[in-house]
Amino acid sequence: MDGLAQFEEEIWTREAGGGGRTRVIQNGRVLAKGGVNFSAVEGPMPAELMKTSLGTEAEYAPSDLQFYATGVSIVLHTNNPMVPIIHMNIRYFEMSNGKWWFGGGIDLTPHYVIPALVKDFHLRMKAVCDSFHANFHTRFKAWCDEYFFIKHRHETRGVGGIFFDRLDEASEGMSKEQLLAFIIALGDAFVPAYNYQVAQTQDLPYGERELHWQALRRSRYVEFNLVWDRGTKFGLQTDGRTESILMSMPPSAIWEYNYQPEVGSPEAETQAWLRKGVDWVNY
Repeated sequence: MDGLAQFEEEIWTREAGGGGRTRVIQNGRVLAKGGVNFSAVEGPMPAELMKTSLGTEAEYAPSDLQFYATGVSIVLHTNNPMVPIIHMNIRYFEMSNGKWWFGGGIDLTPHYVIPALVKDFHLRMKAVCDSFHANFHTRFKAWCDEYFFIKHRHETRGVGGIFFDRLDEASEGMSKEQLLAFIIALGDAFVPAYNYQVAQTQDLPYGERELHWQALRRSRYVEFNLVWDRGTKFGLQTDGRTESILMSMPPSAIWEYNYQPEVGSPEAETQAWLRKGVDWVNY
């Protein structure tokens, strides 16, 4: 898709158990910076993970409970401001006490919202959801809107997608094998969905105005990831691998004091779309 840059790979290990593979692509024709993280880590349950997963530290001492966690995380930032940022994370977690669950999602963050393309993205997400459960899309779309909300800005990070966490047999009435099939189908949908976005936008013209707006929108991406994203915060608080955790950051961003887009401008139009509850499927 990029046609110029190639991924660089780094294999890493975790002292307490497991490891992963980080691939980074930079300075491409389409992609300014992107990363694909795979990890599979295990070992004694850290105290912070205990509180996050169980809501308590009393039931087990960290040394008594073992965990296994694996997942794939992808974030792609683009050169052309007309091409959106995209993020995907799919993951599986289990503990030695028998608890397990799946989580993840895909969401789109355009610098400039093009409604027809946003609708196409949401229709693709809905198609995956509908093939497994009648209410998956309704639930996971609303969950995504709520999760990727920048509370201190009173705006969403982008135009959403789907997001879910702690899917297990009890919550969904589905077996582990059925939920794994859903996760795999979602992963398989990622590249076609983003290929279409890139194909429709990569040749659109842009100038300094659009690059300036892109840098401002990237700053909101940084703010969400560092202030509100649970995965980023947890990784940094538990001495995770910093380079892999911060792989999601854009290559550059700017902050301007009290910036307000010009009324009636394309930038203002995009700003107006950054809210919860937009029915993109029926737009």
